[in-house]
Amino acid sequence: MNRNNRTVIVLAIAVIMAGIASFGVYRVIASMPARQEVKTVSVVVAAHPLRLGTRITKDHVKLVSWPADNQVPGAYGKIEDVLERGVISPLSENEPLSDSKLAAVAAGAGLPPSIPDGMRALSVKVNEVVGVAGFVVPGTRVDVMATIAGRQQDEQSTTRVVVSNVQVLTAGTRYDQEKAKDGEAIPSTVVTLLVRPEDAERVTLAATEGHLMLMLRNPLDVAPTQTTGVRTAGLFGTQPSAASVPAPKSVVGRRAKPLEPIAAPPAPVQKAYTVEAIRGAKRTEEVIR
Repeated sequence: MNRNNRTVIVLAIAVIMAGIASFGVYRVIASMPARQEVKTVSVVVAAHPLRLGTRITKDHVKLVSWPADNQVPGAYGKIEDVLERGVISPLSENEPLSDSKLAAVAAGAGLPPSIPDGMRALSVKVNEVVGVAGFVVPGTRVDVMATIAGRQQDEQSTTRVVVSNVQVLTAGTRYDQEKAKDGEAIPSTVVTLLVRPEDAERVTLAATEGHLMLMLRNPLDVAPTQTTGVRTAGLFGTQPSAASVPAPKSVVGRRAKPLEPIAAPPAPVQKAYTVEAIRGAKRTEEVIR
């Protein structure tokens, strides 16, 4: 076989192998499912974490693409729709803004827009001990316990839970709209509680008459705290009074008999000894005691 024939055969084999490989690639691509393009919409999200009461500005939000089939209910598609509105629930970074997270238009910022209808925000003074060593943070739930000292000498101090299962709105901060027009928090030693008007009266009276303490609750425990309270005498038990001590049986129901004198025991009798003495022919006996 000459050189030209060998070249033709090699080229033919190469073309056949390339055709087989191309056909295999074509079959693989044809068997792959068709890739559909996901439709997206623009959604306003938080550019960084936003605290309760923040007034929204352009620096606080941004637009991102969001799947059109899984839109967040009440989400916004324009930044202009959320500007100058207050945050009534803390927002995380890249979390969509919705109606449930923002105050109504022209409602302002700060704490007031976050108070539900029929509820009130009440602030009480705290310290590190009253605030459960710093674990009372916004969103937690607490019981308010009051200790009131007795006013009279015969009155005892009393401790009892006055309000239970109360939500904490702010901790370690307060909102002063005159000093902070943008709704920013000003550090202060207070805890703001979300209570009903009648509970606000109870907490205010307890804070005026005595000393308040906060008890941290498990958020899953929603049962009201029902206690009878404790008094000073109940800490270690009470001592029975003289009136409650029963009298001896000898003086109950009959007259006590006089005690009979006890006769003294007789003196011991000394034993006598007899001594016989013989002096010559004379014999005598003497008694010695």
